[in-house]
Amino acid sequence: MASKTANLYARIEPDVKKQAEEILSTLGTPVSNAINMFYKQIILQRGIPFDVKIPYRHPLDMSKMTEAELDEALEKGYQDVLAGRVKPASEVFANLEKELGL
Repeated sequence: MASKTANLYARIEPDVKKQAEEILSTLGTPVSNAINMFYKQIILQRGIPFDVKIPYRHPLDMSKMTEAELDEALEKGYQDVLAGRVKPASEVFANLEKELGL
């Protein structure tokens, strides 16, 4: 027995659509199958099936900072030290080794 289908209309940025369709085409997956998989994962996960959060911000590269930005970062670090919001490096590395199983 053929399953029924429903239409879905969505507005999406043209460049996002183009890039996604190129990737799906390379994978040999029709867009409708990808959307159906996404919806099924929403049902299985009972929510969006991936983290929706602000991406990790890479550490600052001081060679690309202005003098004012560097001064601000140094001042923030100094204030953290004064307020006790720091940990000894040995503790940080010990925790990393523990988490990584080293």
